[in-house]
Amino acid sequence: MHSPMSSREHVARALAEFVAMSQWSDIPASVRHDGQRSILNMIGTALGAAHHPDFELFLSLLALVKGPGQATIFGRHERFDILNAAFLNAISANLLDFDDTHLATVIHPSAPVAPPLFALAEQRGLSGANLLHAFVLGVEIECRLGNAVSPEHYARGWHITATCGVFGAAVACAKLLAIDAAKTAHALGIAAAHSGSVTENLATGAKNVGIGNAARGGLMSALAAEAGVRAAARAIEGSQGWAQATGDQLKTDVLFADLGKCWEMAKNTYKPYPCGIVLHSVIDACLDLRRRFALTAPDIASITVTGHPLLLTRADRPVNNARDAKISIHHSVAAAFLFGAAGLSEYSERAAVDPAIVAFRQRVEAQADPAVAVGAARVEVRTTAGKVWSTQVAHARGSLALPMTDAEIEEKVRALASMECPACDIDAIIRTVWRLDQTDDLGPLMRLLAPA
Repeated sequence: MHSPMSSREHVARALAEFVAMSQWSDIPASVRHDGQRSILNMIGTALGAAHHPDFELFLSLLALVKGPGQATIFGRHERFDILNAAFLNAISANLLDFDDTHLATVIHPSAPVAPPLFALAEQRGLSGANLLHAFVLGVEIECRLGNAVSPEHYARGWHITATCGVFGAAVACAKLLAIDAAKTAHALGIAAAHSGSVTENLATGAKNVGIGNAARGGLMSALAAEAGVRAAARAIEGSQGWAQATGDQLKTDVLFADLGKCWEMAKNTYKPYPCGIVLHSVIDACLDLRRRFALTAPDIASITVTGHPLLLTRADRPVNNARDAKISIHHSVAAAFLFGAAGLSEYSERAAVDPAIVAFRQRVEAQADPAVAVGAARVEVRTTAGKVWSTQVAHARGSLALPMTDAEIEEKVRALASMECPACDIDAIIRTVWRLDQTDDLGPLMRLLAPA
């Protein structure tokens, strides 16, 4: 594969050349399969949120201003124009906090990138193989840009899934449109004009807006570039470009290291629990202690959770609603010990205000220790009888060290679909996604995703 220059000059053009010149044969079989896993997981999370009250709100709002019915809304009978379909499907894919995670950056890669591709491919009659190729490349660029500004970018308050996701969506859509490197570079520059969203909003509906905007903005960027709209050559790395404006010096050595040889898609992970990824090792530790020592709520006097400072920055917060619960150490511990589970019902609005959970949360203390690795956690339980039990989890279930299997992802998708879209033939959807690289016509899959 062609290796683009790795200088600080004209980053957009170098990335665009890589994308435009990429051939399907350049993508290793294992990475193609990882792309299918990511798309299948994304479809499951979108179907699981297809009738969520927050999603209904966005759908009703955009129904008032939508254009022609060009694309499917996953799990719904309504059809929207491609820009609004991309926005809505990105929101549903991310809404339950159950989507995939690129752990090095904490980007959720699929939600901003896959929905605009499905909308565009459906409108233009493009193949599943082309969609999958574009998806892998989009994830590659969004995650590499994330690598090149991490960890400062996210720590500063930028919601990296949205801010980097828009670039992934832009190049993916540009690849699907088969536009040349020059126009793809402009698509990246235009995407810089769309990039935004802050982590202060993570526990609110404004987070959803940021994810939807990334998907729609990326698609708009590619369409605008195709039509001839131009952007600055150094919109990403220039002195007044995206990286500097968001406060970071772009690490171009990281951005271009082993490009085309080492694939970020291979580093994608999938959640067994519908909550912030930083909480997964905490949950695993609690479930392990509960099981090993047969602990019940009356047995427990107090619990101390120790983790990297990032854990507390993201998840040491008061809980007033379900959104708060999904990024709360205290709620996750309470759910794990009270119910022996951490599924959708344990993070529901009802659970967030359940008196038993509210009371148990008061027994939980969180403390930071920089010596604990990001993604790891230590949990110590003091019993009413004065005993102390503790355990440490270095790698959470679903991490790269303990990945979910294909079968586990399938079961997760089945459970999500049965909850909100029982009319979907989910087994047919799963079979079709595993054959996506052999699919010339996406029509049958889109019809399966829009049950009568």
